[in-house]
Amino acid sequence: MAELKLFRTWSSPFALRVVWALDLKGIQFDTIFEDLTNKSSSLLQYNPIYKKVPVLVHNGKPLAESLVILEYIDETWKQTPLLPEDPSERATARFWAKFGDDKVLPSVWNVFIKQGKDQEEAIVTAHENLRNLEGLISGKKFFSGETIGLVDLAFGWLANLLGVFEE
Repeated sequence: MAELKLFRTWSSPFALRVVWALDLKGIQFDTIFEDLTNKSSSLLQYNPIYKKVPVLVHNGKPLAESLVILEYIDETWKQTPLLPEDPSERATARFWAKFGDDKVLPSVWNVFIKQGKDQEEAIVTAHENLRNLEGLISGKKFFSGETIGLVDLAFGWLANLLGVFEE
């Protein structure tokens, strides 16, 4: 059996993407929980550039960055595909996942950390980004249609914030 370890924290939405992907594919793995205030030498060895979670180690080979890890998982374990077969649809899924990391997540984060006029502007930006997502998923069970995929995993963190958004 292949050695598969996931370095993560309990709270990282990026690490949860990897957990969800491995679970969807029925892949067993060992979890190593990291204390980000006191990072282990293993984490620093496996991710010397960013020094953060998640890191997936497969047979001694480390992979960092959640979206990169998701694509690796999808290419390595073919059951329950996360990306569509069509190259155009695959590229579109990658676009939306990157949009989530580059635009949606920072805009939502700014709503929580900004104050006053800056917060009001952040709310407008976050709403615009979320409206784009709403249009993308409107009338569908998942972003890609009837089956869960990479974009759904990339935006899984949003589900935890639905109650906060409603307030």
